[in-house]
Formats: sequence, structure tokens, C-alpha cells
Amino acid sequence: MAKRRLGRSDIEFEPLVFGGNVFGWTLPEEQAFDVLDAFVEAGFTAIDTADIYGKGKSETIIGKWLKARNNRADVLIFTKVGSEMAPGQKGLKAAYIKEEVEASLKRLQTDYIDLYQSHRPDPETPYEETLGAYDDLVREGKVRVIGSSNHTAEMLQEAEAVSTTNGYVRYESEQPEYNLYVRDRFEGALQEYCIHNGVGVIPYFSLAAGFLTGKYRSAADLAQSPRGTRVERYLDDKGMRILAALDQVAEHTGASLAEISLAWLVAQPGVTAPIASATSVSQLESLVRGVQLELDADDAMALTEAGK
Repeated sequence: MAKRRLGRSDIEFEPLVFGGNVFGWTLPEEQAFDVLDAFVEAGFTAIDTADIYGKGKSETIIGKWLKARNNRADVLIFTKVGSEMAPGQKGLKAAYIKEEVEASLKRLQTDYIDLYQSHRPDPETPYEETLGAYDDLVREGKVRVIGSSNHTAEMLQEAEAVSTTNGYVRYESEQPEYNLYVRDRFEGALQEYCIHNGVGVIPYFSLAAGFLTGKYRSAADLAQSPRGTRVERYLDDKGMRILAALDQVAEHTGASLAEISLAWLVAQPGVTAPIASATSVSQLESLVRGVQLELDADDAMALTEAGK
């Protein structure tokens, strides 16, 4: 399983990032340790979270696991800043970034973050201020590399110009929403920009909040999970076409729909590694099989066409 490089940085990891949004939400702390243990035992190292996930609960659980296992040097921790933690506590102003990174470091029980990301754009703060703050954190050794999330190609281009002009560190990665159903937020200008400029791409909602597992096929299925409200938007003609194509590929490959969806995503130009979550060891094992699965050209094309 070949490792992939995060942008132009020296960070390399296997093509699957564990999504820590489930910690403290659909995955209690007791079970979280077992799933994280299995993730590492399977040969993977990158874990993504954010300060906003569970208002700090996700980072706290990861921090407890890191301390219990004494394995900080063996894993990569990605986290994010910028979403609203409380009234008046959000955005990408320098003072807030420097305040919030200390809170994340404390919750994670570590003295450095491998990838620190702007969770969403902040139109009220100039890139000079945000990137200057990040540059300070990198020089201080508190952050190794910075990245962005939910940014457009134009935003990344502007940020890159500011980094170049001022000699600041640059965004080495972008987290877009990208999967078989949601394609327009990455494909096109953003995909081209990332490929041309060597920006790593770590898609979130890789399985469309569970829709691409095939678990949700009607409105009646939505009540099965806390994620149901997030899935409703996929229950349309396009969504049904995608599930039908996935079913067809599953028939002759023997792979699950989730595995096939991840295999398609990993193979897309510019994608470094998808983010995917699991709430059990068996689900995790399926994710691992997915990023190791190689689809033939006909299957890949059928899936691509179904999602147009």
C-alpha cells in the first residue's frame, strides 16, 4: 500500500484518514480506543479531527488514547480551527488562532499538531493575518504543516500569493466535500488548481454521511441513525442511479458499496486520501479493504457516469 505525500511537505501517510467527528457522538470513548487501535494495527496513521467536533470532545478522546498508548510519534494528528466554538469564538484572526491552538494541544495532550487547518473561510480576516499567525506556529514548532478546508480555487490562489510575497508557510492541503454524489465542489477549477500546484486533497463526507454504504434507500431508512437528517438530500433520482451502479459493481466484485465508493474516490486525480469514519472494528476493516480495492476501467466509468 503506497504512501501518499501531503502537498509539498515531508508528511507521508497511507491513503485513508480516520474521521474523528464520530468521537463523543456516535462512537463513545470506550469503543473509540478499540477502533483507533485497529486503525493503527491495520497500518494506517492519519487521524483527522477539529476543535468543533463535540466542542472539544473528539480531540479530548484522541488525546486520552495517545497518552494511554504512548504512540504520539507513530501517528499523524490533523485538526482544524475556525468554526464557532461559542458566541464570539470563531474565525481566523491571529489572536484567536493562537488561543485555540493552545486549547487543541491541551485536549490532544501533545506539543505539536501535524496538520493544522482553516476549517472554513473567514471573509472578515485578511490572508496576511491568518497566514502570518500560522507561520509563527510553525516556527515555534507547535504546527508542522497548515491546510485549508471548504476553500475554492480562487481562495487558495490568493492565499498562495500572500504566502509567497511574505515568505509565509502555505496551505499544503485542502479538504473539500467530495464523493460519488457531490462532485461539483471539487471537480473542475479546484481539482485543477490542486493538481497543478501540488496541494494535497483530503475529501470529507467520502461516503456521503453513510448514504454510499447502501444503508439508506428510502425515507423510512432515515430514522435508523443520527446521521439520517444528513442523508435526506441524497434520496433523489441521482442518488438512486448511483446506488444502482454500486449494486451492479458489488455483484461481480463481492465488495461492499462502501468499499467500492472509497475505491472510486482514491483513484480520482488529485486525491491524496479520503477521510472516512467507523464506529466499529468491522466497519473499519471494510474501509481498509475499500482503499486497497482497485476497480477495473469499466466499473470506474459506470460509477462516474451514474454520478453526473
